Amino acid sequence: MRGIRMEKAYQLEFFGEKNGSLFVNCCGMSKTEPFHSFGPAIKPHYVIHFILGGQGRFSIGGREYSLERGYGFLIPPDALAFYQADEKNPWTYIWVGFYGSMAEELIKSMGLSVANPVFQSDRETELYQAVMDMMEHNTVGIANDLRRNGQLYLFLSLIAESARIEERGETDKADQYVRRAVEFILKNYCNPIKVTDVANYVCINRSYLYTLFRNAMGMSPQQFLTTFRITRAAELLQLTSLPVESIALSCGYSDPLVFTKSFKQMKKMAPSSYRKEMQMGETRKSKEYLKQIEDFINQVNKLNG
Repeated sequence: MRGIRMEKAYQLEFFGEKNGSLFVNCCGMSKTEPFHSFGPAIKPHYVIHFILGGQGRFSIGGREYSLERGYGFLIPPDALAFYQADEKNPWTYIWVGFYGSMAEELIKSMGLSVANPVFQSDRETELYQAVMDMMEHNTVGIANDLRRNGQLYLFLSLIAESARIEERGETDKADQYVRRAVEFILKNYCNPIKVTDVANYVCINRSYLYTLFRNAMGMSPQQFLTTFRITRAAELLQLTSLPVESIALSCGYSDPLVFTKSFKQMKKMAPSSYRKEMQMGETRKSKEYLKQIEDFINQVNKLNG
């Protein structure tokens, strides 16, 4: 760790924290001088600035933004950026630099990017307190490392919770809802979840989720959930010797009769008959069913790609 004293500024840089899913590289706060600037230059990690007061301008990706109190901006690694404080009313801001294997996906899921680098938040006090806590726990040691990185998660969660991402299109937001809903289903299909649970997870109402799925997937959320469960059940019937009741439970069906009914509606035969037909070596039908499974999984993977 290194502390750097500058006029009206305090910055901390942390060394030796190069591995992990998400970790703090540096943090600080500054009351800038008139025309104080950075760049055009690049950073080796992600940096988020949040403005506590004053005015200035920020440029990245060929666009310029005039920003004031309550706004923040992202500089991704290796993206050419420039920012400059106002002559008469220069910025006061806090910042956090971070990296890690999770950083790119987290920033993407928050809707921030070079194309959409600016956000607005009303959580100024809590964002400030998170950075101050990082700076107070500035010495080497596992306890302080965990404390700083925990505050980083809090810092990002406050932005994600309250931020209004500037210039973010409706199509992009719709795609995010569908991707998150699909991810939730893929991770929880084995549990007795319902479409209401999916809608609650992505924080939209059920009717809007239905519209988004029809547009993106050509089917309703319920159809997608059922199709994925039965597709997975068909794989288990063909590749394992598990009892039908166990396969039903493994695919989110607490009632084997309900499972059998759903399976017959989709596959036109009972689960036991399906397994028997596969075991009898009817190659043509086996290939057809496997192709259906592969097509459906490819559709899901393409959406999440």
